[in-house]
Amino acid sequence: MDSPHLGRAEVSLRVPADGAYVSVLRTMTAGLAARLDFTVDDIEDLRIAVGEACALVLPQARPGGDLAAEFRQTPSTLEVSVRVETEGRAELDYESFAWQVLTTLADEATADAGERHLEVRFSSDSSLALPETSR
Repeated sequence: MDSPHLGRAEVSLRVPADGAYVSVLRTMTAGLAARLDFTVDDIEDLRIAVGEACALVLPQARPGGDLAAEFRQTPSTLEVSVRVETEGRAELDYESFAWQVLTTLADEATADAGERHLEVRFSSDSSLALPETSR
């Protein structure tokens, strides 16, 4: 995930690919967004978006595998990537409730489904950084 306006991952976290660890990613997301002075509403939207991204990738995770998350930051944007290794060809359900929620909450969302992996990336801008007329 190489974005021209965002550098290398500033924070990376690898946890077991198990739903019990999603709360760790949600908490980390909230902490990073708070550090960037996101509003309370923006932080909650990001926490929910991380949960939905995990809901998309975890069902296809290789048993015993890891859930990898990377976070990139600018003064007003947080970009998040969640990735799992799969046993075969991964498919993303773009009609799923999780994808619909994620794309509603994030400013941008993309997915990369490959032969042995599934990755969901999204980014969100702080509403504080937006011009007054676009709020």
